Amino acid sequence: MGLKSHQKWLIAFYKKRDWYKFSPEIRMNFLCEEIGELARAIRTYEIGRDHPGEKKKTQKEAFENLKEELADVIDQTLIICSKYDIEPSEILDFSEKKLTNRFKD
Repeated sequence: MGLKSHQKWLIAFYKKRDWYKFSPEIRMNFLCEEIGELARAIRTYEIGRDHPGEKKKTQKEAFENLKEELADVIDQTLIICSKYDIEPSEILDFSEKKLTNRFKD
């Protein structure tokens, strides 16, 4: 599934669950929460976690969790794009142009 088709599916899913109604400000809070979960997932994958309240994850489980949290970050970003009527491809193009212009050799 491509980025645009996933965004379309995601918006429909969020609307069905009545989650789409939240403003970009609230979405930003959700995005920050997901970034924190991604940080924990990366830490767990890279150096592990030694916490008495958590089951130790295998390297494969830690990697799957890392992918899950990356997906959550992307989903929140796609919803924010939709709230501002920004096409995901526009963000990718903007990134490439900005980096190319900034780091001309």
